[in-house]
Amino acid sequence: LETLLTKLSDTQGVHGILLQLPLPKGLNKARALACISPQKDVDGLTVENMGNLSYGDGQSLKPCTPLGVMRLLSAYGVPLQGKHAVIIGRSQLVGQPIAKMLLQADATVTTCHRYTEGLLTFTQNADIIVVATGNPALITGDMLKKGAVVIDVGINRLPTGEVVGDCDGESCRKVASLLSPVPGGVGPMTVATLMTNTIDACCSQHNLPQPEWGKTAAF
Repeated sequence: LETLLTKLSDTQGVHGILLQLPLPKGLNKARALACISPQKDVDGLTVENMGNLSYGDGQSLKPCTPLGVMRLLSAYGVPLQGKHAVIIGRSQLVGQPIAKMLLQADATVTTCHRYTEGLLTFTQNADIIVVATGNPALITGDMLKKGAVVIDVGINRLPTGEVVGDCDGESCRKVASLLSPVPGGVGPMTVATLMTNTIDACCSQHNLPQPEWGKTAAF
């Protein structure tokens, strides 16, 4: 795996590399990611790109799902400055990067996780909730502040075969002003952002002008 990633990083005709996580047992994620050129890291997970995100570098490649969430909020005109955003889940793929992006957009951010006590206290005071835990129906309508904006990143397949998110859609829709659907919400945004990241990476590697979406999106 590491040999292949190094070869792809050195191949001029390859402009983007995405390592599907989690890796099978026996493979080292950190070592594998270190073999990917930061300029081709279209999922924004290398140490260099994660560090650039922390520093607020607007030119580096950013993780697809969090960037897609930010563009979704921007497209629907959701105000972020001064708003209380609660992130449920602290993964490197979603929770941690989206918290950084929202902070850089001047939101007040609280990150909750499996060891957080009194989750209800945080969710009922949140203007914006981003939930990414992989637990179906973790968030219900009675946990929300009236008019809250809820972004459901969770993907769960029930024994019946139905795909649902981390929110109980029926109860949450009665309280939230906006609720992203599952499926059909964050998933397509992630795919679209992977495409824009790949084009951005290609343009950067060939010293071409960056496309216009960088000027209209939140990030």
